[in-house]
Amino acid sequence: MAGELQGIVSSAKRDKTITVSIASRETHPLYRKQYTKTRKYTAHDENNEANLGDKVEIVACRPFSKTKNYKLVKVLEKSHDAIELKEDVVDAVSGEEK
Repeated sequence: MAGELQGIVSSAKRDKTITVSIASRETHPLYRKQYTKTRKYTAHDENNEANLGDKVEIVACRPFSKTKNYKLVKVLEKSHDAIELKEDVVDAVSGEEK
């Protein structure tokens, strides 16, 4: 399907919205030097299932808002840092130590 992109979640602070960073290698037309270009896309995450650092797949769709033209298809890989951070927060709230 056209419009499918894979990237890393760079922000998941907003409700039902994630920001996905997609890096690509490009070559300068005159100098032939390669460089990395990073583009950011905002995507709709209906169930708030993606977290910071997760590898996700998004697809182009109808506009959800002024800047949101993509929606989350699936989480390809969970970030281990995000999982550990959530466990630390739960332990801090419950008052338990490891």
